[in-house]
Amino acid sequence: MKVLVIGANGQVGQYVVNQLHETPGVSVRAMVRKEEQQSALLKRGIDAVCVDLEEEVTSMTHAYKDIDAVIFTAGSGPNTGADKTMTIDLDGAIKTIEAAKQQGVKRYVMVSSFDTTRAAIQAAPENFKPYVVAKHYADDWLRRSGLDYTIIHPGRLTNEPAQGKVTIKETIEIGNIPRADVASVLVETVQNDRLIGREFQVISGDDTVMKGLKNL
Repeated sequence: MKVLVIGANGQVGQYVVNQLHETPGVSVRAMVRKEEQQSALLKRGIDAVCVDLEEEVTSMTHAYKDIDAVIFTAGSGPNTGADKTMTIDLDGAIKTIEAAKQQGVKRYVMVSSFDTTRAAIQAAPENFKPYVVAKHYADDWLRRSGLDYTIIHPGRLTNEPAQGKVTIKETIEIGNIPRADVASVLVETVQNDRLIGREFQVISGDDTVMKGLKNL
């Protein structure tokens, strides 16, 4: 299996790339925005392509050549305005979905926000609302895409060391989770066809990643 990681230079994306690179039977292609990021990955022996999510779909389809699955971890980040949230977290995500469809890549795993329901939009603070709106519609686009999708809704992300212990359910109370543990969930999910068509929330807990996913 060869997995394309979109947003590979992000905080979660870097963990995903590193874990996939060390996973037997799996190879990884990292999609990044800057040439210096691509060069750094290539020097490590990691396949990497440079793509700007603000470009058109036709500018990114080459990244999907020989790819079996996609993990989307990209985001505009907390320090940008609502405009970048819409162009990256919504429009950029949709374009990567359409590129997958055009290139015949069926498996697509999306990192979303913890709660992207209509109720969550209404409850979100004004400065966070554009992000929840963007993820709500990106998730919905993926559900309707015809792809073999899984949507993962992580809790509050931290930079704590990986614990390797999680709680995974369709709906749970929000809690914290290290980014490294989210990456482990993504790596296991992309290899697990039983999770196609599913979405779930994940926070730190008492189960191993494998057990948490098995109990879904």
